[in-house]
Amino acid sequence: MSVRVQPELRNQLIQFGIGDWNACYHCGTCTAMCPLSEEGFLFPRKKIRLMQMGLESEIESSVEPWLCYYCGDCTNSCPRDANPGELMMSLRRYLTSIYDWTGLSKKFYTSELWEIGSILLIAALVVIAFLVGLPAMGYSFTTELTSQGGVKINSFAPIHIIEAFDWAMAIVVGGLLISNILRMYYKIIWKHGHMKVTFWVHIREFWRLVFNFSVQPKFGKCDDKRYWFSHWLLMSGYTIMFIVVVVFLPWFQTEKIVPAWHLQRALGYYATFGLLFGLLVAIAGRMRRKDVKFYFSHVSDWLFLVMLTLTVITGILIHIFRIYGMPFATYIFYIIHMAVLVPMILIEVPFSKWSHLAYRPFAVYFQHLKRHSVPRKTKHSNVI
Repeated sequence: MSVRVQPELRNQLIQFGIGDWNACYHCGTCTAMCPLSEEGFLFPRKKIRLMQMGLESEIESSVEPWLCYYCGDCTNSCPRDANPGELMMSLRRYLTSIYDWTGLSKKFYTSELWEIGSILLIAALVVIAFLVGLPAMGYSFTTELTSQGGVKINSFAPIHIIEAFDWAMAIVVGGLLISNILRMYYKIIWKHGHMKVTFWVHIREFWRLVFNFSVQPKFGKCDDKRYWFSHWLLMSGYTIMFIVVVVFLPWFQTEKIVPAWHLQRALGYYATFGLLFGLLVAIAGRMRRKDVKFYFSHVSDWLFLVMLTLTVITGILIHIFRIYGMPFATYIFYIIHMAVLVPMILIEVPFSKWSHLAYRPFAVYFQHLKRHSVPRKTKHSNVI
């Protein structure tokens, strides 16, 4: 099978934050140091070599960038300061754009104007929807809703409308993400390989997808267990909050104040704690820059952290104002909360940082599918 070399690959990858990979002279130290390298899946050195050779199709069909959790050991041990850890991070951005059939991921990763402009546009549309929608439903933002006594959250934001919007948004985002994962499967398992995977293997190995999403055991192999724990708290907190808000919104957005030990509030408190803890570790690390994995921050990294932090803080304020019966403040911050949350979900989940939560466990799943693949039969196959 012929392999096509893409001379322009270097210029494409530079747009995603990759620095000077030519500093690498393939001593193999990074691969030897990485606790996640294993037979058949050696990195980061192998991926750097593919980049240097311009082997675009080989990079597109690889799972190794997703198996890296950027513990920083490879970069710390590199005698040439080639920063292989950041190279793998940049490759993940590049692969995210490759899987995305809309082309938006590439625009968001390579253009600050596109990403920030899209966030502001969606936020503005959300604010307009509230300010125009309230009078259309016969409510005055400063009189009726604030003079009825207590916080009438379901009058201000009718639950049937918000729930319908939630489900519509979930279907759109889920459809985009699923279609991108199918493209990921096509490029890794089918397009560039001469091997096939039986249906039974797909079923038998599926548990790895669920297990790796829930526990992230590969991340746990890294020496810094604290970073794994903070990442797991962040991921689990966001997952719980997303499920509660989208699937169980009528149970979560209620005008009845339940006791602090109620499951509704307990889940919300856990999700908030997990998100705040993970955000604190990530933001403090990037500001202090004492750990190599925090030396370099792409614009998308900071946008993700800022938007998620604002989402959590505004959510906390809504809860406090609602508990203490402060309607006007509750409604104001509800609008701000939605103006941050909606663009974050629409942009970050299918096109940017949050998509990594899906691509990583699927990469582990595809890794094991590859291991159990068998040669494809072709018309040139020998018949015995």
